[in-house]
Amino acid sequence: MEEEKLMSKKKPAFPVTKKLHGYLREYNRTIKFPIFYDDLLRFSGSTVVYDRNDEDTLWIRVYYNEFDDQEIDLSLKRVYSILHSDGSDAILQFLNVDAIDYCTFGNSKPFRIKVRNVLNDNYTYFYVKKADASRIYGLELEHMLSPYNLNFLVYKDTLIEEHIAGIPGDVFMKELLPICSEMEKSQIAKEFVKFNERCMIRLLGDMRSYNYVIVPTHDFDHVVYKIRAIDFDQQCYEGKFKVYRPQFFKENIIMVNLVRDKLQRSSVDQYKVEERSIVAKRLISCHERMEELLDCARTDTISIPENVEQLKMEILQFVQDVEFKKARNMGEVLGAALDFVKRNYEDISTRRLFNGS
Repeated sequence: MEEEKLMSKKKPAFPVTKKLHGYLREYNRTIKFPIFYDDLLRFSGSTVVYDRNDEDTLWIRVYYNEFDDQEIDLSLKRVYSILHSDGSDAILQFLNVDAIDYCTFGNSKPFRIKVRNVLNDNYTYFYVKKADASRIYGLELEHMLSPYNLNFLVYKDTLIEEHIAGIPGDVFMKELLPICSEMEKSQIAKEFVKFNERCMIRLLGDMRSYNYVIVPTHDFDHVVYKIRAIDFDQQCYEGKFKVYRPQFFKENIIMVNLVRDKLQRSSVDQYKVEERSIVAKRLISCHERMEELLDCARTDTISIPENVEQLKMEILQFVQDVEFKKARNMGEVLGAALDFVKRNYEDISTRRLFNGS
């Protein structure tokens, strides 16, 4: 269960290829914006950011000298306009950059930008990161295969990501899960099963409790909980298959125990089938775009050879599909995984059609 035995020490960033840039242009994921990640590294000072319990968040709030500050402030407002509006300067007078935070923890070392509308004090966040090919594949797969759309932009070596709202998984487990009703706990257990299956299918790794959020939605007579990934750094890199199954991280033991206590084995199997079917339907509905993305991945380098070899053999042992043995890189392993899910769904649908059920 220990992540030290599952995860590599550090994943390198992989450059965005010309072919992937072409894909991003085709689907309006790239546009020229006025600031780069490296520009934000020129801060002249910082202070520690604490949470409401006075605990270190591992983020620092950064400051710039007066000459850089004005330029960076204006550029970030323009990035907000490009990401969330029509890209014009008309809304800039109503925006204020309240904070620029820098995270020294993890691989991506992102900047988190807090932008406030001065007319009504509503605010939102976006992130500025180094562009990493495997992360971009992760974002695109999430956009197409999960229930959620994602808004992000890439320009040269800089990635802009919108903020994904929700309660961090570790915070939710500690503060809110204990006061949930038994029915709500059962529903959360179901969602974790489906989230676990979705991550495994599309090879999204490292879904420890602080890398996903719980999103409560108030229905007319109850609260519905959903689980969303918020970190896509470990898309298709690691060699151990368990890395792509959130159930094997010790940070998720509370969720694993919840599934054990609240769901029967037959229910767990049912929810897995449901999720595989939903993913297969999404694969079919976005077939052309997915094939273009996979074509980029199959000619790209987003992992190291030993990880590719290990992962394809572990999945082969798990699903007994010889197609995995043929894979030469992580793009082909990913393609084989998605094709396996779609093929099985289509086979079952065909049998039902001919059986008249």
